[in-house]
Amino acid sequence: MNCIIIDDETAARAIVGQLCTKVPELHILQEFDNAIEAIKFLNQQEVDVVFLDIHMPGFTGIDFVQTLKNPPKIVLTTSDTEFAIAAYEYEFIVDYLVKPITFERFEKCIQKVKKSLSKKPVSTAMVEPTSDLYINIDRRLIKLRLNEILVIEAEGDYIKVKTEKEEHRVHTTLKKIKEKLPDNLFLQIHRSYIINFTKIIDIEDNSVLIAKNVVPISRSNRPELMRRLNLL
Repeated sequence: MNCIIIDDETAARAIVGQLCTKVPELHILQEFDNAIEAIKFLNQQEVDVVFLDIHMPGFTGIDFVQTLKNPPKIVLTTSDTEFAIAAYEYEFIVDYLVKPITFERFEKCIQKVKKSLSKKPVSTAMVEPTSDLYINIDRRLIKLRLNEILVIEAEGDYIKVKTEKEEHRVHTTLKKIKEKLPDNLFLQIHRSYIINFTKIIDIEDNSVLIAKNVVPISRSNRPELMRRLNLL
């Protein structure tokens, strides 16, 4: 089983690494002191299991979990037990190791990982999304090409749909229009904004640039945006 270790503390990475060397089936591919570099690695390398610390500065272990597109099996490692229950909300999180970790407990964890890896994933059929959206303005139905929509902004009881050539003001809610949009093109990055993330030009701090539109990113929506991006 190929694995990586993510922990901002050198000593903690060394301890987990030492435990891994005692298990013949485990092969450490890489160690990381931050989650961002690990995400870049996972975009290029197939990994069976990740040993992940929760408390890391900037981009936490939980942020990392929420960002993953095709997650491998994850084992959380931390000295804080308060996240134990919340961790199991994610089906790909196999176990939760509380520091200091004993080898006996680590062995039990590896057995859980093996069992989880042996289960075959359930496949789901892909549904081809429509390429058009019709909006009702002054009793007229106007067709918009989905790939031409840049940003959708909430304005009270209305939304503003910005395309590459024009803007439309529609009497509806952001929630209702979100249900009509395909996930492969659109993403809500703020309570008041949905973007066509294929149109992103630049990301800086807490905002994205789409054409001439600077759109804010909320902290709660940032992990999903990072998951969608093809990071190098």
